[in-house]
Amino acid sequence: MAACLGVVALVGCTSLGPGSQRPRVTAAQPRPAEVLPTDPLSADLVAYYSRIESERVARGLMRTDGGADLPPVSASQLASDYIEIALREEHARGAAGLGGSVSSELRRWQVPVRYTMEFGPSVGRQRRIADHAQVVQLAARLTEASGHPISVAPLGDDNGNFHVLVLSESERRDAGDRLRALVPGIDDSAVRLITDMPRETFCMVMAFSRSNSALYTEAVAIIRAEHPDLTRLACYHEELTQGLGLASDSARARPSIFNDDQEFALITPHDLMLLRMHYDRRLRPGMTESSAREMIYTLASALVAGES
Repeated sequence: MAACLGVVALVGCTSLGPGSQRPRVTAAQPRPAEVLPTDPLSADLVAYYSRIESERVARGLMRTDGGADLPPVSASQLASDYIEIALREEHARGAAGLGGSVSSELRRWQVPVRYTMEFGPSVGRQRRIADHAQVVQLAARLTEASGHPISVAPLGDDNGNFHVLVLSESERRDAGDRLRALVPGIDDSAVRLITDMPRETFCMVMAFSRSNSALYTEAVAIIRAEHPDLTRLACYHEELTQGLGLASDSARARPSIFNDDQEFALITPHDLMLLRMHYDRRLRPGMTESSAREMIYTLASALVAGES
């Protein structure tokens, strides 16, 4: 039976009768080894990001457990975190030139989100397949939490509206024309934020709307190909979630990937509750903190009660 199953795709399971000619069996040929172009600007960055990841993990950061050991988040804390992350813009500057955050409006997607993954020539086939599978798993969790349709295009298919580019240093610096093709109308300053991205910026996402609308129509996430595995996965989790509308960070949010302390690498149950709130139909695109505050606390109370 085993031998028959082994060649079923080739000749089926037909028995050989007297005088029959045995099929010729040819051993499978090994796949040729990949020859990938090397980026002369990548070697130092690979060492740099690997060292940072090792140091963070050694300090107990970049956790992947979701924070189950922490006290449950309260309704008031969940609501406060949501306001900071979804309805304020960080690093904004007022008339006095002082940094901080300013109030913003609720922005999110109305059309289905379709992630496309595009890799630079320096990224090998096995990594492309593995990363694509991880993003498919992430998209399923985001869909379940938000109730919004979120999918991932097959590898090689760029027919989507949320473009995830995994590029080496040289590939990213030369990506201007590709960005303009993916996001028609993108302005030069946005392109330069990507092509001139400093090494201190591990990854980034930009979400775009048309005609000053609060509805996103396109997004681009940039992931460095030089990152080690956990850092690269953390970038997928943070940028692909933030590009759905949870655009800022909060130093008080915990357990959360929306916190610059890097304690958590992967999306947490707390973060999924924030996403569920963000796509609740009782909150509408264009709402501000003042108009949404009462409903935010109502939603947070219901979610926390459901979690307990």
